[in-house]
Amino acid sequence: MAKILVTGGCGFIGSHTLVDLIENGFQVISIDNNSRSSAYSLQGIAEITGTQVKNYTIDLKNYDETRAVFQENPDITGVIHFAAYKAVGESVAEPILYYENNLFGLINLIKCVEEFNVPDFVFSSSCTVYGNPDEIPVTENTPTKKAESPYGATKQMGEEILRDFSKKATSSVILLRYFNPVGAHPSALIGELPIGRPQNLVPAITQTAIGKLPKMMVYGNDYPTRDGSCIRDYIHVCDIAHAHTLAIQYLAAKKNKTHCEVFNLGTGDGVTVLEAIHTFEEVSGVALNYEIGPRRPGDVIAIYANNNLAVQELGWEIHYDLKAMMKTAWAWEQRIFQAEQQAKNN
Repeated sequence: MAKILVTGGCGFIGSHTLVDLIENGFQVISIDNNSRSSAYSLQGIAEITGTQVKNYTIDLKNYDETRAVFQENPDITGVIHFAAYKAVGESVAEPILYYENNLFGLINLIKCVEEFNVPDFVFSSSCTVYGNPDEIPVTENTPTKKAESPYGATKQMGEEILRDFSKKATSSVILLRYFNPVGAHPSALIGELPIGRPQNLVPAITQTAIGKLPKMMVYGNDYPTRDGSCIRDYIHVCDIAHAHTLAIQYLAAKKNKTHCEVFNLGTGDGVTVLEAIHTFEEVSGVALNYEIGPRRPGDVIAIYANNNLAVQELGWEIHYDLKAMMKTAWAWEQRIFQAEQQAKNN
């Protein structure tokens, strides 16, 4: 079995990707220092797959520790790199934290990829690289514009670093630009587990519905959209996860036409924040306590994907609609709440 290193493997998308890789016959290891994640997800992965994933709790900014993982695992054939800070608002407030973590970690990782001759590298990029696009849906050829946040800038810079790296290295690279991953595994054994107050929409919705948050904020209702709230392309995390497996298989089969290729991962449907809230209310039966607030710095107005390239080249398919996204996210939130209540009672 080919061995794949997943960085950020305890995180939201990383944990679901570990499950998908295992279910498709790969051997996996993880690096995650749990600064923005919980080792709790490893238990869920084990319950779903029957496999206990080895996780190295190291910081990718530490080159020697990162290199030691590759020394211990000389048979790594591919790397999927998720490990990064990802909150737009926090990146605006603490830009240096984001540049240091997201770029230094990437550079140390690809130094090791080059030294240990790892052939395949998949990078977790983002639709934020497009900034506020002039036309939507965006394709892979849509010009990238000035990033609206330091987080988006780190993804743009990460892509540039990898493009330059791939020109001289023997490794091949895929940049996966995904839109807004939401939902949870249908088993409700793994899902999004924000540290502190959630920065993303769907966990804010579910935590408000369960009572962890007294109310949630909708940041702006005066955008030039159909109901005044921002438009995003929400995509189920399991669909996103499987795209990473397909990307690794695509590179391993030498199907790539260049050393660095780009794919958008989105449903192709734009959904407003208010539409997402109302869909959650419909599938859960819970009326959400939300308030309209001012616009949030760093937010783009509207963006959604043209995903034709990933469908045609990777053989990718969308299996979950918005209702399924909200239903699985709600089931996960309820399970976490029950576990927390039981822990308190014990």
